[in-house]
Amino acid sequence: MPDQTNDRTQPDVSKVEDTRDQATFEAIARPSDPSGAAPQETPAVKPSTGAHYDAIVLGGGMAGVPLAHRLAYKGLKTALIERAELGGTCLNRGCIPTKTMIASARVAHQAYLSEQWGVETGEVRVHLGRVVDRKDDLVRSIRAGSERNVAQNPNLTLLRGDARFVGERRLVVNGEEISAERVFIAVGTRNRVPGIEGLEGVPFLDSTTAMELREIPPHLVIVGGGYIGVEFAQMYRRFGSDVTVLQSAPYMLPSEDEDITSALREALEAEGIEVVARARARRVEGGEGQVRVTASVDGEDHIYPGTHLMIAAGRVPNTDGLGLEHTGVGLDEHGFIRINDRLETTAPGVWALGDVRGGPMFTHTARDDARIIYQNVVKGQDLSIKDRVVPWGVFTDPQLGRVGLSEREARAAGFKLKIGTYEARKVAKARANGETRGLIKVVADASTDRILGAAVLMAEGAELVHEFVTAMQLGARYTDLQDMIHIHPTLAEGLNNALGGVHYEEGLE
Repeated sequence: MPDQTNDRTQPDVSKVEDTRDQATFEAIARPSDPSGAAPQETPAVKPSTGAHYDAIVLGGGMAGVPLAHRLAYKGLKTALIERAELGGTCLNRGCIPTKTMIASARVAHQAYLSEQWGVETGEVRVHLGRVVDRKDDLVRSIRAGSERNVAQNPNLTLLRGDARFVGERRLVVNGEEISAERVFIAVGTRNRVPGIEGLEGVPFLDSTTAMELREIPPHLVIVGGGYIGVEFAQMYRRFGSDVTVLQSAPYMLPSEDEDITSALREALEAEGIEVVARARARRVEGGEGQVRVTASVDGEDHIYPGTHLMIAAGRVPNTDGLGLEHTGVGLDEHGFIRINDRLETTAPGVWALGDVRGGPMFTHTARDDARIIYQNVVKGQDLSIKDRVVPWGVFTDPQLGRVGLSEREARAAGFKLKIGTYEARKVAKARANGETRGLIKVVADASTDRILGAAVLMAEGAELVHEFVTAMQLGARYTDLQDMIHIHPTLAEGLNNALGGVHYEEGLE
C-alpha cells in the first residue's frame, strides 16, 4: 500500500529497525491493548460520495487476501485494494521466491560436494539467470491462481491503486471516494534503508533486487546479520560469490541464544563466508562494480571492499501516506499500528492485521490474524492473539526452527529452568545424510515440566520444530515427548535425545 514519505504528520520511520533483524525479537508477541475494553461495537459510518461496502480490506498480501475471501464468501460486499501484485511480500518478494532460489543454491552445493557421497558430477556451473527464471515462473504461476480466485468470488471487488483515508472509514482510491462499515488494514512493510553516510550515492541491493541479478556477484558485502542477511549470504556463497557479512550486534541473529547463533556461524564460516561481528557500518563509497564499506569494529575503523553491496537492515511499516491522521488509528513510535489482543485499532470499526501491526512478522501469523478477525467479526467470537504459540524458521543450512522463549528470555522472565541440548552430529540419520552441523535445544519450566521454547538447528529444523509446537499448543510436558517412540533412523530421533538430556540449569539441582 502507499509508500509515500511526504506526509509529515506521520512518524518518521526511516530510522526504525525491524525487531526480526535487529535488537530483541519477541518470541511470543504480546501487543499492548490500547483500551483494555470489550470488543468494539462499530458505529455507522458517514456514507461516501462513491461506492459503499460492508468491508474494505487494504492490502492484497497473505493477511488481506484470505480475510477478503472469507468475508465475501460469507455474503459481505467486500472491496480489496492492492496497488501492486496480489500475494504481497511473501509471494512476490519474500518467502516463496527466496526459498525457490535457496533450493537452487542447495543443489549447487550438493553438486560441489558430491564426491563426499561417492558421486562424480564433473564441473558444476550455476546459471543465475536460469535460477531467477525458475523463481519468476513459480511466482507468476501462484499469483495467477490468486488472481483467478479473486475474480471468481462474486462478492469481492478488486480495486487497483493507492488508497488514502479522508475520514472515518472513508478512502479515496484512484480519485474515487469509497466507504465501508468495517475497514481492515493489511498494508505490510518494506525494506528499511539505514542512515549510512554515502549510501544514497552508491548502488545497493535489498532483499528484492538481490533476487533479480542475472550474473553472480564476485564479492557481495551484506550489511545486516539477521534472518534475511544470513539466508542471502549462504545462498550467494553457494552460487559462487565471496561473501562478507557485517553485523552490528555481538553475534548474528541477536535475538537468539548465543549457543545457537554460534553453531550457525560456524556452519557459515565453514562454507567460506566471512562474518564480522560488532561491525557498525558508518560510511559507503564506490560505484558500479566496486564498493567499500567503512565499519567501526570495537571502536576501530576497518574497510570492507566488494563488488556488490546488499542492505539487510530490517523492515518499516507502510503506514506513512495512508492518511491515518483522519481516522483515529493510533501508531506506535515506529509507525506500526497500535492494536489490542483482538487486532482492533484505536478507531472503531478498523482492524489491523499482518506485519503492519508489528511483530511477530510472518506469513503464518498474518494468516492466523485473518482467521481471528473473521471469527470475531462474522461469527461473534472473542478470540485473541494473546498466548498463541508462534513458530518461525531461518532457511539456512542447517535450518533453524524456533518456537516460544529462548533460554535468555525465559531467564529474564524469572523462570527456573530445565534445559536439554543435543548435537546434530550425534543423530544417526544426520550422520548418514552427511548433515551433522547444528544443535537441538529445549527450554522447560522446572516447576511444571511444561515446554517454554525450543530451537532446532539442524537439517530440516523448520519442519522438525513442529513437534514442539504441537506439544506447546496442547500444554504437554517435556516428559510426554520424552516417552514417545520415534522411528529409527530419523532426524526426529534427535528431538527425543534432547528431551532425554533435559536437566536443571546449573546451580538449581
